[in-house]
Amino acid sequence: MPILVPAGCLCYTPGMNIASIIGLVAGALTTSAFLPQVIKTVKTRSTKDISLGMFAVTATGLLFWLIYGILAKSLPVILANAVSLPLACTIVFYKLRFK
Repeated sequence: MPILVPAGCLCYTPGMNIASIIGLVAGALTTSAFLPQVIKTVKTRSTKDISLGMFAVTATGLLFWLIYGILAKSLPVILANAVSLPLACTIVFYKLRFK
């Protein structure tokens, strides 16, 4: 029985291919790499050893990857970057606020 979803909806389907599953796992792992730094920064409010340039460029890249994922209708790219972007922006915000 087919799954009925609105046109253009991106969601898991039982026939999802292995490339999409690998993409989702890769996105989850890469996105989770931001969590320790975000948690530490929020707890300590210290950004002394964090490179503003690196996180600013990373956040900009994540924004472009998110836009690309939306245009390409790629669920793994959209999910990974929709979660990673706010995490990277949190670091940039704290870096600017607690210089």
